[in-house]
Amino acid sequence: MTNAPKIGIIGGGQLAQFLAIAAQQLGLHVHALHSDEKDPVACAVHRSLIGDMKAFSSLMAFAKGVDVLTLENEFIDGYYLSQLQENGIRLYPSAETMVLVQDKFIQKECFSKSFLPVMPFCQVNTESQLGDVAQKWGYPFVLKARRNGYDGKGNVTVGGPEDHRTAWEKLNGDQNPLLAEQFCSYVKELAVMVTRSIQGDTVVYPVVESIQEHHVCHIVKAPADISDQLQQQVCDIALRAVHAVQGVGTMGVEFFLTDSGQVVINEIAPRVHNTGHYTLEACCCSQFENHIRAILGWPLGDPSLVTPAAVMVNLLGTHRASGVVSGVSQALAVSGVHLHLYGKTTCTAGRKMGHLTVLGKSVEDAQKRAMMAAQFIQFGG
Repeated sequence: MTNAPKIGIIGGGQLAQFLAIAAQQLGLHVHALHSDEKDPVACAVHRSLIGDMKAFSSLMAFAKGVDVLTLENEFIDGYYLSQLQENGIRLYPSAETMVLVQDKFIQKECFSKSFLPVMPFCQVNTESQLGDVAQKWGYPFVLKARRNGYDGKGNVTVGGPEDHRTAWEKLNGDQNPLLAEQFCSYVKELAVMVTRSIQGDTVVYPVVESIQEHHVCHIVKAPADISDQLQQQVCDIALRAVHAVQGVGTMGVEFFLTDSGQVVINEIAPRVHNTGHYTLEACCCSQFENHIRAILGWPLGDPSLVTPAAVMVNLLGTHRASGVVSGVSQALAVSGVHLHLYGKTTCTAGRKMGHLTVLGKSVEDAQKRAMMAAQFIQFGG
């Protein structure tokens, strides 16, 4: 397709890499703006631009070379994104969506005004206000950075008055705007991917359960072991959340299932998401392909599972070392393993270095084989 649209991806890493691969499979020309020439996305695109994603000059120079821009992360300044749009750049998700999402206090306000279930929350402007929060909700409660938090970074659980100073300093509260949330006692973490096109068409993927390791997603089970009624409820809320922020593309909505059987939104990610990696092999159309279809206005693909169950395991770094990997042959010897290694050159504790997915007749069957394979993969040589 010589006249195919040029897709520009702002950001790098595995999410950009999978988006680029999906776009190329559709015959599209893909460009990426990222900060490291060794980034995993570099080998998956037609053109890389190494630049500062926080600088408007880099964003504008990159945008002029493509037809449609999309985002791999939610950390690009909303004002810069709005300036791109004012210069005629087609951007999805839009700057308006990103402004609603990238500040977690504004995100929670948006959901609350849309009558979506969230935990009670409030702004925190001074350290002394932490005492007022404790009087209102008791301990523990959660203190969060309003911007730029992910994988547990930017969150602190405050267990008592003795934690006030430590939590405030850890999140640099004198410099960064913060919010507090009432602590949620939950029994499961759930997630669902929703894709919404520029025409407003939507598809919803199965609800999954995610299991964290040190605040980083470790295991994803599809489908989640919940009732059909609860599945439908979670999907309905996720759809409403995406509509509330007028999202376009694939978005991940994360939930807590409380010990009383209620679901509350934890947060929304305005992009493809780690909890949707299983869709590469387990669904008719992956979250990545549907994202590309959505931002071009093409018909959306079927999000249904092609298997009774699937389990995805993130392959996480355990220490600072090189990205050299071992154990690949042993992992691939396990029946049904789909292995994805991201090609990152350095490894740190908790860094996502790859993932694997196993399809099965049941979640238990798939998880047993996935964990067996994952134990063989090591990073650092």
